[in-house]
Amino acid sequence: MLIDFFFTLKDARIPVSIKEFLVLLEAMQKNVISPSLDDFYYLSRMTLVKDEANFDKFDKAFGSYFKGIETVFEKNPEIPLDWLLKRMQRELTPEQKAALEKFGYEKLMDRMRELLKEQKERHEGGSKWIGTGGTSPFGNGGFNPEGIRIGGESRNRSAVKVWDERTYKDYDGERELGTRNIKIALRRLRKFARHGLEDELALDDTIRATANNAGYLDIRMRAERKNNIKVLMLFDVGGSMDDHIARTEELFSASRTEFKNMEFFYFHNCVYDFLWKNNRRRHAERFPTWDVLRKYTPDTKLILVGDATMSPYEIVQPGGSVEYNNEEAGAVWLQRLTSTFANHVWLNPEPEGLWQYRQSIALIRQLMGNRMYGLTIDGLEQAMRLLSK
Repeated sequence: MLIDFFFTLKDARIPVSIKEFLVLLEAMQKNVISPSLDDFYYLSRMTLVKDEANFDKFDKAFGSYFKGIETVFEKNPEIPLDWLLKRMQRELTPEQKAALEKFGYEKLMDRMRELLKEQKERHEGGSKWIGTGGTSPFGNGGFNPEGIRIGGESRNRSAVKVWDERTYKDYDGERELGTRNIKIALRRLRKFARHGLEDELALDDTIRATANNAGYLDIRMRAERKNNIKVLMLFDVGGSMDDHIARTEELFSASRTEFKNMEFFYFHNCVYDFLWKNNRRRHAERFPTWDVLRKYTPDTKLILVGDATMSPYEIVQPGGSVEYNNEEAGAVWLQRLTSTFANHVWLNPEPEGLWQYRQSIALIRQLMGNRMYGLTIDGLEQAMRLLSK
């Protein structure tokens, strides 16, 4: 049984070895865990997975292989509270939605502080208090055109701030591309140069030198020809970008192949005073945006990738981030980036037909000097042509 599990992990392109598999078997033989599928999950992940970047692949392979096997944990006969609360989710008519008031950012935050002082108990289905399933701007599971989501899952993506612990996943740089067209489009952005050790045979020079040397072999070497373009890519991750993971991973994978001098960072919705490289450690390992601006030379090509779909407050308002109180507006940081890196573009996976209905997209396009292109083959070719000038 576990031998098949081992091969399932190998098929998922997780670099597990025989030695690690034997360690897992030895641990089970010595009964270091209870006979529980949950305990086996943590033990096998600990012994077989060396890099946390492969945790997502492991989870998918584990779930696929053990699908249908129940744990030995005692089942809870009670109906989960979260499931019961789904009954409170409101489906409003267009007229009812239009009648709801938008507070504005400052008024919304002030009202939130007042309610936190006044409210003493749980509330469901209303239009005033912090609760679930209603039309109040505070809570989750209901509807309001502009509010603060507290816990729960996003339904209408209209929150201007989110009070919840949010986890994002890194984009998979080893994803097999569905098409080679993305890589071909990226190849427009090339500037070749020869530098480094002379370890490549210069065939034409060798033939010419041998002929000039009366036929005696005269081998000539040269440095390898490499793409000298420097690329800095900033990827929006989480939230509405979850709808575009497949295409973004294809772009990420192709970019890592085509651009040898490429650095990448993540952000959420809009760029603020810090970025990160690992979504599991984004709270512990942050890179100040100021350091990124100073580290990379002005001739670096800047490519931002995101759907630019957010509350306008996240762009123009200090404290507008959905996750924390940023001291400076996102627009300020975008202007700093575009001023530092003159060659810049924004790639948007959202269908271009929807751009006109997103106020935030219009703001981002303006800040980027109208250098926004769709994440399509035509859009990529136009963007790469602009960056190569």
